[in-house]
Amino acid sequence: MLYALAGVVIGFIAGWYFPLYLPLEYGRLLSVSLMAALDTVFGGIRSSMEGKYDNFVFITGFFTNAVMAAFVCYSGLLMGIDLYMVGILIFGMRIFNNLAAIRHLFLKK
Repeated sequence: MLYALAGVVIGFIAGWYFPLYLPLEYGRLLSVSLMAALDTVFGGIRSSMEGKYDNFVFITGFFTNAVMAAFVCYSGLLMGIDLYMVGILIFGMRIFNNLAAIRHLFLKK
């Protein structure tokens, strides 16, 4: 847990002192990719609490979900369809479902 907290602090400090400006067009792709990555992280926490965690599944899922989410949103932009909203909705629902399961597992202990 200490490593995760240190990583968050270091990431925040790096982002504060070395800001990265992305073009507005990439904001949608980045937001959906971030939601996909967060979904994978919370799914990993849930599976760890259930005793089913597999590191290979977590790492491959993390990168595959993020890349595929960005690809689907980019394809939607090319077709003129706002698919990023669908991605944000679906990943948001999955994140909250994982958080609810984590809360239930935490309260059972």
